[in-house]
Amino acid sequence: MKYLIIILALLFSLSGKTQSINLAENYMSQGEYEKANAVYEQIYQKNKRNQKALLGYSKSYIELEKIEEAEQLILNYLGDSNRYPNINVELGQIYRLQNKTEKASLEFQKALHAVKENPNYAYSIGNAFQQYNLLEEAIETYEIANEANPRINYKIQLARLYGEQGDLERMFTNYLYLIVDNPNYLNVVSRNFNEFISDEASNEANQILRKTLLKALNEDPDIMYNQLLSWLFVQEGDFKKALAQERAIYQRSDEKNLDRLFELADVASTSKHYKEALKTYDFIIEKAPYQSIQLKAQDAQLKLKIEFEGEASYPEIEQAYTEIIESASKDKLTFIELNFARFQAFQLKKNKEAIQLAKSLLERNLNQFAEAEVRMLLADIYVLEEKFNQALLYYTQIEKLLKNNELAQEARFKVAKTSYYRGDFEWALTQLEVLKKSTSQLISNDAIELSRHIKDNSYQDSIQTALKKVARADLLAFQEKNEEALLLLEDVLNEFASEPIEDEALYRIGQINEKIGQYQEATKAYQRIVDHFSYTVLADNAYFRLAEIYRLYFNQPDLAMQFYEQIIFNHQDSIFYVKSQKEYRRLRGDFIE
Repeated sequence: MKYLIIILALLFSLSGKTQSINLAENYMSQGEYEKANAVYEQIYQKNKRNQKALLGYSKSYIELEKIEEAEQLILNYLGDSNRYPNINVELGQIYRLQNKTEKASLEFQKALHAVKENPNYAYSIGNAFQQYNLLEEAIETYEIANEANPRINYKIQLARLYGEQGDLERMFTNYLYLIVDNPNYLNVVSRNFNEFISDEASNEANQILRKTLLKALNEDPDIMYNQLLSWLFVQEGDFKKALAQERAIYQRSDEKNLDRLFELADVASTSKHYKEALKTYDFIIEKAPYQSIQLKAQDAQLKLKIEFEGEASYPEIEQAYTEIIESASKDKLTFIELNFARFQAFQLKKNKEAIQLAKSLLERNLNQFAEAEVRMLLADIYVLEEKFNQALLYYTQIEKLLKNNELAQEARFKVAKTSYYRGDFEWALTQLEVLKKSTSQLISNDAIELSRHIKDNSYQDSIQTALKKVARADLLAFQEKNEEALLLLEDVLNEFASEPIEDEALYRIGQINEKIGQYQEATKAYQRIVDHFSYTVLADNAYFRLAEIYRLYFNQPDLAMQFYEQIIFNHQDSIFYVKSQKEYRRLRGDFIE
């Protein structure tokens, strides 16, 4: 009990000191320097070893323009104990304020000499110099410490200081030294590079980093330098050079791991660099040590070819799928066959063959998730054929098979969408109300969007003529009957001009034109929305699509930034807000994820 009382007393004492320091700091931040000075004095008199109180006390004197009192306070402290040479920096700064240059220099030299004798002082002394923007002295502090004891690593501090000075070459070099000493810093360092690197290869920082890395690689062929070069080329959008670095990394690595190459292919395809993505998959297929890895790459490559090469390549893609299925082990083929069936239905319009293949997969011993994927595809194909009852049956089976799973929620959304396609809007709304609370943010957003679309366009049109036409156009777009969908939507614009459905029709025209690569037509539709319907809920969607098109396809970053700005400043509640912020900053050159 006695010891408990002592411990509690100590805790209360420490708590009281912390509160007092916080009170003094609060006075300082509010400009009430007299009050701060009084509190700091009280704390300091009770404990003259409390550096936080000492420094606060001194600064409050300086703010009150009582420089001589601050000087005497620090001199008294140093006279009692010279164990903390960072205080010499504080005294030197006071002399600087008094224009006593020689005295200031002498105190700074005392602090630097202390680092030579004990490199452990470097951190506190370096920080003190940095606080007063004495970057040269701070750099000298850390350089002395590194030379005196190489095991004490101040390279990250030096790198940051060189960066503040604009000495990019020395900054990058120190960061590289840091990674060589400890490869775990690689991710941290690459994030620090983002402050200087842009997506322009001609940017000065990019050129200096590239030169520094190539020089380091010539002197020491460490894979880490290849990794950073690959990272740099990805930031610049030069996926050809990034692939060359990743090949070198793979060839020189003891572990023949292809994960980095899969990541590169994914980033390249997302960034619309399809050819480089396809070449990356070629390399993976060539080097894959297991059939499962090879099949994964082949499947991803064929999906890209469907998107990138278009209808002219369909016979070649069909042949490729057929050859893979004939040659590979049956137990590894389910996802390939599933995607082939999807290709047969949606691209080749061979619904009968697709259904036959999908049903044959159900005869195998599949796990629940694979079975659900097959049933989802069968349902989708029946929607293509407008056999809605059969489609609903398969979607409902998925809900029962995987209760509360995200795939089950997706199936439920497709139940609502199918009901919407066939004009059963009330039942669609019933399903969508439940899905608004989905654990999947994407499904929840889609449910809210479709529900709003149905409600907004039902009230003023009791027989829902316009809504039925747009629903029909949505079904045609799902069936890849894009030209028919566009014609029907143009008909809606002509027949229902100036009605609430107009912006919905325009947005769908933009989406379909994007899907078929007609980007100029897409921008016309989106531009009409922002020009004439900027007050509607689709305005932020249109701004975002315009920004993405100008960024990804038209290579007009300035225009893209203008559209991202509209979302950042006028649509902060938009689901596109975070993405818009990220891309805006990246295009501006001050941030790259």
